[in-house]
Amino acid sequence: MTERESMAFDVVIVGAGPSGLSAACRLAQLAQENEQELTICVVEKGSEVGAHILSGAVIESRALDELFPDWKERGAPLNTPVVKDELYLLKDAEKATLLPDMAIPKTMHNTGHGLDNYIVSVGNLCRWLAEQAEALGVEIYPGFPASEVLQDENGAVIGVATGDMGVDMNGQPKDGMYTPGMNLMAKYTIFAEGCRGHLGKQLYQKFELDKDSDPQHYAIGIKELWDIPAEQHQPGLVVHGAGWPLNLPGKEHTGGGFFLYHAENNQVVVGLIVDLNYQNPHLSPYDEFQQLKHHPVLAKHLKDGKRVSYGARAITKGGYNALPKMHFPGGLISGCNAGTLNFSKIKGTHTAMKTGMMAAEEIFAALAVAEGDEAGKDLTGFADRFKHSWVYEELYSSRNFGPALHKFGPFVGGAFNFVDQNLFGGKLPVTLRDTKVDYQQMKPVSESKEITYPKPDGVLSFDKLTSVFLSNTYHEEDQPCHLKLADESIPMTLNMPKFAEPAQRYCPAGVYEVVEAEGEQKLQINGQNCLHCKTCDIKDPAQNINWVTPEGGGGPNYPNM
Repeated sequence: MTERESMAFDVVIVGAGPSGLSAACRLAQLAQENEQELTICVVEKGSEVGAHILSGAVIESRALDELFPDWKERGAPLNTPVVKDELYLLKDAEKATLLPDMAIPKTMHNTGHGLDNYIVSVGNLCRWLAEQAEALGVEIYPGFPASEVLQDENGAVIGVATGDMGVDMNGQPKDGMYTPGMNLMAKYTIFAEGCRGHLGKQLYQKFELDKDSDPQHYAIGIKELWDIPAEQHQPGLVVHGAGWPLNLPGKEHTGGGFFLYHAENNQVVVGLIVDLNYQNPHLSPYDEFQQLKHHPVLAKHLKDGKRVSYGARAITKGGYNALPKMHFPGGLISGCNAGTLNFSKIKGTHTAMKTGMMAAEEIFAALAVAEGDEAGKDLTGFADRFKHSWVYEELYSSRNFGPALHKFGPFVGGAFNFVDQNLFGGKLPVTLRDTKVDYQQMKPVSESKEITYPKPDGVLSFDKLTSVFLSNTYHEEDQPCHLKLADESIPMTLNMPKFAEPAQRYCPAGVYEVVEAEGEQKLQINGQNCLHCKTCDIKDPAQNINWVTPEGGGGPNYPNM
C-alpha cells in the first residue's frame, strides 16, 4: 500500500460536535485576539458536519453566551425558547399522572431559574458553529475519520491518522479506488468524539484515565422527528416522563424516560432513553419506544402527523463520579468523550461546549510558553481549570442523581433527588456511588421473563428497517466490517445459550441477526445498517464487540436531528 503523507498543525481536533467545534472557535478567537497565527484542523467522520449529530435536545445557552455573546445577531439556530414544562408518570397503557412543578427536582425545570433554554437541532447548531469556525480560519474536513492515535517514542500523543479509503472487505486496495489515510501531526490533539469514542477508549486504557473514577454508565437514546398539523403545534412545549412500558413485569430495575419537544416549523421531537444497565436480555429498547408512542400522553401530539427522521445514539451518563482524568501527554479529552453530560438536567451540550472551550484555553496557554520540545507536554493545568469552572460545580452538585435512581428506583430515588436538589441545592453531605458495570447487569434467560411486543401499526409504530431508511444510513458494502468480534465463536457458544444473543434486540438498527446457515445458527452482522450508536460496544455481556471507524462518510446522514 502507498505510504501515508503527513500534514502538520498546531492543534488537531477529532470530532465536529459541540465540544470539538467550540474548542476550534475558542482557539481561533484567542489567536486572533493575541495576534498570533495558529493552524487548527478538525476532522469529522460524518459525510458533513452534523450528519452524525443526534440529541434531544433542549440546551442551555450558557456556554454559547460565553463563546459568541452576539449569537442571536449571527443567526445561531436557537429559535424556540422553552415556554412550558410537563412531567408525567405513566401508570399503564392509558393512565398517567401530571406531576406538579413543586414536586419536580429543580434541575429538570427548563423555565425560570435565570437560565435560558431552547429546543434545538444540535446537528444544525454544529453546522452553524462550523461556519463560525471556518470564518475564523479553522480547517474542517468532514468524511475523514480519525482511525489511529499517533504517539512518539515516549508515548506522548503527536496527532492522529485518518482511515484508508477504497479498501475491500478483505482489507485489500480496490483497483483505482484506494486512497491511503494521512498522518495529521499536532503539537496538541483534542479528542471530542462524543460518547464512547473509538480513540477515546484507547486513550482511557493507555493512560489509565479512569483508574480513580467509578465505572462509566450509559443509556441508549432513540429519537424521531415528526411533522404535525399546525393546529396541534405548541412551540416551546417540553414534555418528559417515565413509567409505562418500562414498568411492566419482567423489566424490574430498568431505568429510563421519554421526551417530547415541540420544535420550530410544526415539528415534534420524540424519543426514549433506556439505561444500559437493564437486566432482562429479552428487552428491546427500540420496541419499548415504539410501544410507548401509543400512550395517549404522547399519541395526542403525534396524531395525524408524519414521521420524517429516525436515529439512535448512546449517552454517557455517569456524571461527576465517573469523570476520568481528561489530560495526558500531548492532548485532552473533552465533552461526552469524557462523560460531562449532566443527567439530572438531561442536558450535555452546554457542558460539552464549555469543556471544549476550556481545552482550547489550556492549549493556547501552553503554546504561548512552549519552546522547542516543550510542546506536547501533559496539560496538567487543565484539571485545575476544570475544577474552578461552572461545569465542575454543576456536575458535583448533581453527583447523586443517577446513583440514587439506580440504587433506590424512580420513586424513592426521585424523592431523594427532590430533597437533594430542591432543599439542599446538591450539597447533601453524602455521595452515593454506583460501581456496578452496565454490561455485567444482564441476567440469563433462565432467570428472566420473556417479553412480547405488539406489532407496529405503521401509523405510530414502525419496524426497524423502515426506521433505518429514515436515518439516510449508507455504508459502502465492500469494505471491512467496522464491528469487530474479538472471538467469533462467542455469540453462539456463550451469548446465545445464556442470553438468547441480546445483540439482536439491543441494537436499534437491525445490525445483528441470528440466521440459519448450513443447518447451524450464526450471528450475521449487517454493518451497512449501523447508526454508529455504539450500544453494542457498551452492552454486549461478553464485551466481544469493538466498534471501529468505517470508511469516511459512512453512517447516518441526519438532516435536522
